[in-house]
Amino acid sequence: MKTIARILGLFFLAGIIVNAQPLPRGTPEAQGVSSAALREFVTSLNQIDGLHGVVVARHGQVIAEGWWNPYAAQHEHMLYSLSKSFTSTAVGLAIADGKLSLDDEVLNFFPDDAPEHISDNLRAMRVRDLLIMSTGHQDEPPIAPEVISAKTFLAQPVPHLPGTHFKYNTAATFMLSAIVQKVTGETVLDYLRPRLFAPLDIQSPVWETNYQGISLGGYGLRVRTEDLAKFGQLYLQRGSWHGQPLLPAAWVNQATSRQTSNGSNPNSDWNQGYGFQFWRCRHNAYRGDGAFGQYCVVMPDQDAVVAINSGVKDMQAVLNVIWDKLLPAFQARSLPPNAAGDADLKATLARLAVRPAAGNPLPANARHLLNRQYKFIANDKQLTGLSLVSTDNVKTLLLKLQLGGRDVAIPCGYQHWERGTAPLFTGALGDFPDEPTAGTFAWLDDSTCALKLCAYETPYHLMLTLKFAGDKVSLTAESNVAFGPTRWPELSGQAE
Repeated sequence: MKTIARILGLFFLAGIIVNAQPLPRGTPEAQGVSSAALREFVTSLNQIDGLHGVVVARHGQVIAEGWWNPYAAQHEHMLYSLSKSFTSTAVGLAIADGKLSLDDEVLNFFPDDAPEHISDNLRAMRVRDLLIMSTGHQDEPPIAPEVISAKTFLAQPVPHLPGTHFKYNTAATFMLSAIVQKVTGETVLDYLRPRLFAPLDIQSPVWETNYQGISLGGYGLRVRTEDLAKFGQLYLQRGSWHGQPLLPAAWVNQATSRQTSNGSNPNSDWNQGYGFQFWRCRHNAYRGDGAFGQYCVVMPDQDAVVAINSGVKDMQAVLNVIWDKLLPAFQARSLPPNAAGDADLKATLARLAVRPAAGNPLPANARHLLNRQYKFIANDKQLTGLSLVSTDNVKTLLLKLQLGGRDVAIPCGYQHWERGTAPLFTGALGDFPDEPTAGTFAWLDDSTCALKLCAYETPYHLMLTLKFAGDKVSLTAESNVAFGPTRWPELSGQAE
């Protein structure tokens, strides 16, 4: 292990200043990819409801990029477990700095948090076991921000010998974050700022913390889609950026190679092996990924990177489009220029949009339903009041809510997205009180209004349906994705 640490240290040169800049842009044909094939790839992605952003890079140049309105290039996006690959990177840098080693025992970092009775398996757990998701746990420790800590992790039973039992374990990644903070005195976010984020021009990363101020590690990071492409490009270049080593090549090789087995299904991209917080893929590729379709796919054989943000239920379906439509398009040599094909591709990318609420503009018979205040009976969603207001001849409806003790107003356009802010509707109201949110509306009939809300730095869309009957209104809602139920219970209101 000491030899590996010395090798890693030689490849990491502290204090190197690397010019931060966007990835260069190029035409598809110049990089050996047909514009028509790329257009078919994007069109196939568009058939999956819930895509938010895509960036494709070949030979270090972006050859296709697009966002589904209201998502846009400048917006960060929740990464969920794709955050793990960034935490792994911090561990690699800390090892190169001589702060720790793969074989350090986890307990030694947190002696004050150890349980009263320490099992042999817990005592045997090492940093390497955290990285490869083989901590020996049968059940994952709790991971909510208000609960997760080194103490709760170490209190979890460890029935298996570490290193012998793959168990996907977000709390293990939190422990890696906590260890980095312990040995460096900085959160993973702050530790990575000068070493990774600044050189890659990742301008405004945000990383949630637990109640102790420790970056969550296993989730909680937000960056832009292009930032993911840069991150993948850094790994594709084995840690080198503009000719300077940011990350030791030896670490890149270890982190992205198969360190443990996680299944045997040849058709599943979740059964190809696991590295240091990276998944192995089919076709000799590897990736970081997060819930509901956050992807940084690195394809060494094709010298390509694909970054995707989305909010989908079927994550394998998105990867299948990459393998079925994009992979065959990569050619070894450049192709003849195709200005018309490139223009068609750009036009397709520019038209991408999240599907708005479907239906009709406000019917004349429904105008009396506007500007009325409805009071709701007590409910788990903490919705106490609602009204629909329009001041521009119903081109826009303002959805006004009394939610969790505060007034919220979300503008909604007819067949176009209007932007505002609102509490994130899939979590606790206090967690994300001012989430960027866009809305659309449509009427299904004279007494039914549908409103589609999109929290466009997250995977989440929410379809609200309001049914009016006399002085009463009922509200039902369904989100596109969720960790629990996607449907809300029906809520009832009465006009005041």
